[in-house]
Amino acid sequence: MTTFLELHVPGNPLLMPNPWDAGTARVLASLGFQALATTSVGHAATLGRVDGAVTREEALEHAAQIVTAVDVPVSADMERCFGDDPDAVHDFVAAAASTGLAGCSIEDYTGDPDTGLYDVARAADRVRAAAEAAQGMVITARAENFVRLPEPDLGDAIARLQAYQEAGADVLYAPWLRDLGDVARVVAAVDRPVNVLAFPGLGSIAEVAAAGAARISVGGWFSFVALDALVRAARELLDEGSFGYLERVAEGRRQAAAAFTTDGGGRR
Repeated sequence: MTTFLELHVPGNPLLMPNPWDAGTARVLASLGFQALATTSVGHAATLGRVDGAVTREEALEHAAQIVTAVDVPVSADMERCFGDDPDAVHDFVAAAASTGLAGCSIEDYTGDPDTGLYDVARAADRVRAAAEAAQGMVITARAENFVRLPEPDLGDAIARLQAYQEAGADVLYAPWLRDLGDVARVVAAVDRPVNVLAFPGLGSIAEVAAAGAARISVGGWFSFVALDALVRAARELLDEGSFGYLERVAEGRRQAAAAFTTDGGGRR
């Protein structure tokens, strides 16, 4: 049986979309995706909150719900693993492993825009603690330079990913890379599979694969696309007084019928 980590092949990347609840997880799995990942921003949106406003226990419960809903490996976006010090990270990752997750990510963002990122040594210690607690989970270490800093530094992001590799990370990830050349430089600088976030300007999947990506994820993009569709249908109803959105109902009903179960839980 192919493990989750073995699905990460440089040049032939794993396409890993990010559902935000059990229903969207089942739909995506039914379409043939080999693995899924949770999205912190998508999960927060289901609760009417912004990214970063989900609690530790809510994140664990949400991960468990996604894992239970599908038969494919699930990796969880666990933000900063709900702790500053390595001991807190270790405890949280151990709890995450107990949900049945195949993978878990950890960020080097402090959660405070004023302080930005943890210094490299402390961030690496946190990754090391996550790796020690993983119990077989694939640990994805994230360098948040391009997401969190007003002037991101690719050299610093690469140095961070190299430190996280040495600390035991299985997969490396610098979200919001906007240039294929930057993707190729990251890939060339490390010895672990690299995840790339789908992003405007990166071109096609084939081009991202040629740059050496081993995994491509979509983060919260699908959840925002879904919200856009909801707003468009609602504005048509409210502002135009028409029902044109009903023309798009049939495919959604078909996918729901194909993906959803009747017992309210458990895998298909």
